Amino acid sequence: MDTRAAVLWKTHSPWEIEEITLDPPKQGEVTVALAASGLCHSDEHLVTGDMQMPADMQELLGFPQYPIIGGHEGAGTVVEVGPGVTSVKEGDPVSLGFIPSCGRCPSCSSGRQNLCDLGQYLIVGKQVADLTSRHHLAKDGTDIGIMCCLGTFAPYSVVNEASVIKLEDDIPLDKAALVGCGVTTGWGSAVYRADVQPGETVVVVGVGGIGINAIQGAAAAGARHIVAVDPVAFKREQAPLFGATHACETVEEAFALVGEITWGAMAEKAIICTGVAEGSMIASVLALVSKGGRCVVTSVADIKATDVTLSLFELTLMQKELVGGIFGGANPRKDIPRLLRLYKEGKLKLDELITSEYKLEDVNQGYQDMRDGKNLRGLIRY
Repeated sequence: MDTRAAVLWKTHSPWEIEEITLDPPKQGEVTVALAASGLCHSDEHLVTGDMQMPADMQELLGFPQYPIIGGHEGAGTVVEVGPGVTSVKEGDPVSLGFIPSCGRCPSCSSGRQNLCDLGQYLIVGKQVADLTSRHHLAKDGTDIGIMCCLGTFAPYSVVNEASVIKLEDDIPLDKAALVGCGVTTGWGSAVYRADVQPGETVVVVGVGGIGINAIQGAAAAGARHIVAVDPVAFKREQAPLFGATHACETVEEAFALVGEITWGAMAEKAIICTGVAEGSMIASVLALVSKGGRCVVTSVADIKATDVTLSLFELTLMQKELVGGIFGGANPRKDIPRLLRLYKEGKLKLDELITSEYKLEDVNQGYQDMRDGKNLRGLIRY
């Protein structure tokens, strides 16, 4: 099959639209016609190099990470199935979960599909079955990787069955695309990793595509106060529509505000959802948290970053918790359909998340709009 894709050839360069060829699906794989793809900040990490595989790892694997097709938020329709596929058939509507789940490894079998062993392939860019490519440059056959085993910056993609979740027939696929990463990651960061309880005060630092959904999750969990922190006025203005009760520009402002609304007790939970996690921000966000409270780090940091600044004295003597979270601690096969049911019942906002829509050729403009703080979520529609 011949199609097009947005390809990144190297770090610190624009996405380029290339003509590509797709192989038919092999054992356990399917071909999906995408309806839409979200523009998530994680693909920006490929551009900046935050998610660049170390050179020794690329040498060990025997192939480079770039060129790579971006995109890991998508939904569409199955158009071809390979041998051995049992969970979907041609014509089925599906969401693509950016973390594949095999259902058999220790993590999957203990209810932690977001930590599936197949996650080791997320930045490798090849098919999980055999570490080869199904995507090739049309003009010379060069193998092309795919972001998070998906590559949704293309109208068609070949993916493993482990990444495919069958949907009900009446789910709008453009909205389902958002639940493959941003919505579920943010919502789960509040509901699962932060374990927000009714009546608690929650601070969400960074109100982009992840943070806005952490606000939705905290509201759904019954938080009394939800403080949105973001330097961009547009995002602070949007936050109350999704459940925030307060908004401020900086963590320093949030410290005074949270102290006032909690009578000095501070917030039970804080969730870091900034575009890039920085070790220097941990101490100040942890200071927003009460005794026995929890700070969740959802943001992705530079793969090489190791330095963190925090008060170990405070961590111990105030019994605070600092925890990480991927995909919000959610289980793709359970939580993606669950959230889409909440959307159908009017209990989860998805339509309102889409600030702007783009054609595939406008992907670079979409990311510039994200950098400029103009979007909660941009969407490529095919």
